[in-house]
Amino acid sequence: MTQLAFIFPGQGSQHIGMGQALADAFPAAADVFARVDEALGQDLSGLMWSGEDAALTLTSNAQPALMTVSLAAMAALESGFGLGVDQAAFVAGHSLGEYAALAAAGAISLEDCARVLRIRGNAMQAAVPAGQGGMAALLGASPEQAAALCDIARQDGICEIANDNAPGQIVLSGSQAAVAAACTAAREAGVKKAVPLPVSAPFHCSMMQPAADAMAAALSDIAIVAPSVPLVANVTASAVSDPSAIRANLVAQVTGQVRWRESVTFMQAQGIGLTIEAGAGKVLSVMNRRTAKDIEGVTMGTPEDVERVADRLRGT
Repeated sequence: MTQLAFIFPGQGSQHIGMGQALADAFPAAADVFARVDEALGQDLSGLMWSGEDAALTLTSNAQPALMTVSLAAMAALESGFGLGVDQAAFVAGHSLGEYAALAAAGAISLEDCARVLRIRGNAMQAAVPAGQGGMAALLGASPEQAAALCDIARQDGICEIANDNAPGQIVLSGSQAAVAAACTAAREAGVKKAVPLPVSAPFHCSMMQPAADAMAAALSDIAIVAPSVPLVANVTASAVSDPSAIRANLVAQVTGQVRWRESVTFMQAQGIGLTIEAGAGKVLSVMNRRTAKDIEGVTMGTPEDVERVADRLRGT
């Protein structure tokens, strides 16, 4: 039997209309949207389905919205076909997707997950004044090259590796001046591309410490239990099930590096041959092919996807 993992996307995968077909086709999925709306005291589902893209893209909305679509897809699979996270050896999520992974595995309640992601989004947005931070994608750079570029740029401020997404795909984060200096140094060093990203804050770097402090307080107020299957954590790229370690990792994740390439490599080494990306888009599945070509990646964001995944799992 092929070992599989459920994976959950992060910010950037959001789009207007996401999840509506799931809610229309599966009452259990519709219930997920209704519960999140109630937990937040907001018609978040209305924003997702017929709102303005600019409003959905706001960090405070995008984070709980993406989690909701992921959990709606999982609810559709379970309610419609009797299949779910217990078929997997691991769960993992990219940045905010880690919260969706934990909720899917029963470690955090859906309502608590929505509320802490709203806090997380607001705290990350407020941590650094607008215009002071920046992020950039390095295409074609190795982790060692990226680290060297950060060292060069630090004379202009904070510059750190935020995401190691896949071979040749690394994201830097820090002060605007330092990230710009790193981009200049990257071009001079012959890196294929150094592209500033249109983000509202410098995520996953030490400038996010105020947000990490806010998350330490928020996470201390919610129940976290052992997930039904282990989580491959962003900051360690290894499996964890202990609730206290999960809590500490979620705090560290705010300022720490998303070690996604290493997480995929870890899952591959544990025998994972199939990943199911639950939620909006297919960013992770596309990215993962650069890291592990022999891991099959399928997506699950529409009713048709859910049916295909169910058929695939029955044949696994």
